[in-house]
Amino acid sequence: MNENNVLKFERRKPQQDDKNKPKAPPPKRGLIWIAVLVAVALVWAYYQFIAPQSV
Repeated sequence: MNENNVLKFERRKPQQDDKNKPKAPPPKRGLIWIAVLVAVALVWAYYQFIAPQSV
């Protein structure tokens, strides 16, 4: 059999991951503070307008 007609499948070499490079950027502090303020505002609005007066 002729070697030129044979397909050779080779496994890909695994890529070396850089250990110093983070996988995903960390969440921004500003977004966390905005989320906290929104949560506090929602709790305040609930007790101010929606919750029964006996609470």
